[in-house]
Amino acid sequence: MERFTPLVWATVRGHRLGDADAADVVQTTWLRLVEHLGRIQEPERVGAWLATTARRESLRVLAAGGRVSPTDQLDEIHDATRGPEELAVQKDRDALLHRALGRLGDRCRTLLRLLATEPPPAYEEISAILEMPIGSIGPTRGRCLEQLRAELAQLGIRGAA
Repeated sequence: MERFTPLVWATVRGHRLGDADAADVVQTTWLRLVEHLGRIQEPERVGAWLATTARRESLRVLAAGGRVSPTDQLDEIHDATRGPEELAVQKDRDALLHRALGRLGDRCRTLLRLLATEPPPAYEEISAILEMPIGSIGPTRGRCLEQLRAELAQLGIRGAA
């Protein structure tokens, strides 16, 4: 669970579910693994299996409830070493980044979120999640980052890396 929970969360967050729905999907994904444990024939591909299951469960929740516009704020982390001004600037910057990510297509958004997890999943797992050849992941990542930079520039953030 420790290894794959970030992957499952990234997959679910890529579908822009609300916090409660996302938590339910993550929990359901782990439940499905337990239910199908005896059927998994390739244990080394459990990450891809979890990501696929999380994607399917996310789509099921979206279909059942209609698409919900994301309104949840990023969790505010209290850091006693920084003042309120710094926290406000960070919160604004994070909100702009979240908005720029929301402007990207589902494939780019999911890919960038997967690659931002710690530790990032193997390219084989990303390939299975996005149904994309392994050799396309790097070039697609580059194009997605360029799109993200363009979106950030439109929102007033210059020099975004």
